[in-house]
Amino acid sequence: GVSFDVMPGESLGIVGESGSGKTTMGRCLLRVYEPHGGSINYRRADGSVVDIVQADKQTLKDCRREMRMIFQDPVGSLNPRMTVAQIVGEPLLVNGIATGKALDDRVAELLQNVGLEPAWRERYPHAFSGGQRQRIGIARAIALNPRVIIADEATSALDVSLRSQMLDLLLNLQDKLGLSFVFISHDIAVIRYFCDRIAVMYRGKIVETGETNQVCDAPTHPYTQALLSAIPQPDPRKRSMHKRFRYQPES
Repeated sequence: GVSFDVMPGESLGIVGESGSGKTTMGRCLLRVYEPHGGSINYRRADGSVVDIVQADKQTLKDCRREMRMIFQDPVGSLNPRMTVAQIVGEPLLVNGIATGKALDDRVAELLQNVGLEPAWRERYPHAFSGGQRQRIGIARAIALNPRVIIADEATSALDVSLRSQMLDLLLNLQDKLGLSFVFISHDIAVIRYFCDRIAVMYRGKIVETGETNQVCDAPTHPYTQALLSAIPQPDPRKRSMHKRFRYQPES
């Protein structure tokens, strides 16, 4: 099992290789996957603490309004048969928060918040680039004014030029809306740029955790050292790739 906490307004980065359990853990936080044990304690806006693992259907629905997810695949996470207005407005409609003109106005505001033109809301997802689709997914995630965002590899499907734009957008939204992030990524360089604290996962366990700069500047676990040594160096004069540290645990 794993154990960690996230403070209000904080970004916690979960980093590890493919198959380390990052995505499974992230989906368990919202009970997209059912946990087999343990507890997930969430302090709601009214101060009450809810164990999401034991929560009933209505309590879980209420918690999911405050905890939203951004998915890895900007194509597969959007329904191709729905317009952008329908995709972004669906959480508001399902939860009975807005209808009619109020819904249209809120959708337009959300699209502006993520850098998209409100006039595009009647288009379908296929008309947008990968980066624009991910912005649509972000608009949907913040529609209910959540307190926590779980971002599962939110930038890994984007090219490098778009990646920093998307991270800056998320940072701006965090400042504007007071969001907490659980940011899941296999790229420790992205985590270092975005997150306040970091937890390194390997084979379903957290092997190192701490302040991001502290962990990245002075890693104590060999697996963290291996992740950091895998970051490419653009300067050809630095031959560090030939001195890469490889983690080979004892079997």
